[in-house]
Amino acid sequence: MVESGIAGETLGELASAIGVRVEEAAVVAELKAGSEEAYAWLIGEFQRPVYGLVYRMVSDPADAADTTQDVFLKVFRGMNQFHGESSLKTWIYRIALHEAANRKRWWFRHKAQETSIEPPDSDGFSGNDEAMQNAMTDQRDSPFDSVAHREVQQRVDAELRKVAEPYRTTLILRDLEEMSYEEIAEVLQISLGTVKSRLTRGRQALKQRLAPYVREVGGELGLTVPDKEASSAPRVAAGGRRVEVMP
Repeated sequence: MVESGIAGETLGELASAIGVRVEEAAVVAELKAGSEEAYAWLIGEFQRPVYGLVYRMVSDPADAADTTQDVFLKVFRGMNQFHGESSLKTWIYRIALHEAANRKRWWFRHKAQETSIEPPDSDGFSGNDEAMQNAMTDQRDSPFDSVAHREVQQRVDAELRKVAEPYRTTLILRDLEEMSYEEIAEVLQISLGTVKSRLTRGRQALKQRLAPYVREVGGELGLTVPDKEASSAPRVAAGGRRVEVMP
């Protein structure tokens, strides 16, 4: 009976995966045919997550917005070269990471040498960056909870930016984008073993960076970190919301 149940679950998962592939193939066919409805769906489905991924890579709202536009231009122009070797999502994310890396290289070569005459935003967001702001703040929180959660999220983001590559990108894809190990392997074109190794090292590095902050302001903001025996990954919570790097 148990073996039958397991077999049933496996077949169900396989049927679901096949169904997704068939549905995606139909969408890709519409995209290749130039369907405006299909392109509208693509933008609605992927624009926000792609922006979020790019923003975490380049750390500047304006650059992230420009890069996101570049990503979708590459997607539209390259659709005929997409043959389904990977999922549409992983293909788009691979393009996004490539464009974000190009933007960062350009920034270090050119923009970093410029001196801005405008004061930086107090919270790191531009006035037009409502999408990212909403994504990082739970509108159900009380004013204090929103501020506390936002402060914690900003600190997590700041420390995450200091985690060395390639561990940082792997952390972003797994713990923030919630991609599967298999999807990450496809996006980064590495083995599953390498994905898991990078996650382990990245999480440990982030945990070490966050530990002093939690010890310093944990009581004030209501942050909690489990005992070492309970988890090897950093987990902090504030205002009823949990900001964590999952195991």
